[in-house]
Amino acid sequence: MHGIRKPRTRLGKWLDNKGIKQEWLIKKSGLGRNTITWACGEEDYMPSGKTMQRIVYALREIDGSVKGEDFWPI
Repeated sequence: MHGIRKPRTRLGKWLDNKGIKQEWLIKKSGLGRNTITWACGEEDYMPSGKTMQRIVYALREIDGSVKGEDFWPI
């Protein structure tokens, strides 16, 4: 399946641009693999407030200015 790219959300693209694997976010956020997969690849996915908070908190280790609205319409 070389050359076929999976769709990516703004979160997925952000991780890609920073060279960060989804596995890192799974471990740092404590969220499940499916949740992170959906957040990174499903445009229609809208996480709960708590899930969003856990993702953003983990990402702030990389960039302290990250906000939920960088990735989802709030």
